[in-house]
Amino acid sequence: MKIPSFSLENKVALVTGGSKGIGFGMAAALGEYGASVTIASRGIQDLKKAEKDLTERGIRSKGFQVDVTDKEQVEKLIQDIVTEFGQLDILVNNAGMNIRKPLVEIEEADWDKVLTTNLKGVFLVGQAVAKQMIKQKSGKIINISSILGQIGNPFQSSYAASKGGINQITKVWADELADHGINVNAIAPAYIRTPMTEDWLSDKARYEKIVNSTMLKRVGDMEDLAGPVVFLASDTSAYITGQILAVDGGWTAK
Repeated sequence: MKIPSFSLENKVALVTGGSKGIGFGMAAALGEYGASVTIASRGIQDLKKAEKDLTERGIRSKGFQVDVTDKEQVEKLIQDIVTEFGQLDILVNNAGMNIRKPLVEIEEADWDKVLTTNLKGVFLVGQAVAKQMIKQKSGKIINISSILGQIGNPFQSSYAASKGGINQITKVWADELADHGINVNAIAPAYIRTPMTEDWLSDKARYEKIVNSTMLKRVGDMEDLAGPVVFLASDTSAYITGQILAVDGGWTAK
């Protein structure tokens, strides 16, 4: 029996929203396992810093300033990556945002902004990448969802709707693209400690409620996503597609 490898040598990855937070953490993990890593984000300063940090770790990397909700920019991004790197083997479809408001206070503009970024952006990037991977007859698409695509939580109407949509398109894409040698899965984290979530988690009552919702009695760290993303990007997950992998300390199983 041949044991498949976690190595990502000679692979090229794209991580959207990869300049900070969990996106950067997953980009670094892919790079540490051998992949050349491209990161896409709207903020040029964050991109430059992330590219520098990855390069200092010995990872071949390049940042691209892109708005994932703009179809022309997305298509140009994929063309530019393939022109420079020759291929595109892994997509981590991560770019997203949240606006937390009670149902009766959500403005139409709030709803549109979250759904456009979190769902339309994932669709546009996934569509453009799938076209390239079909040509290559191989690829790994990893959409970043959330446990809120499965469970209810107050003040999260638009965010939860977008993540539920990501879960469903993951299953649809997996079925459509299987004949082309492309695996499509999603990672659904619970709360992960990052610089962007520190303020949210600093509320003692909220923090205790989150921790007590898990079996492992802790909030996730960025390192907790490194294994899952490398697993789904590598040959070790060759027979896995259409799945939503909860990285939640047991929250959704509790």
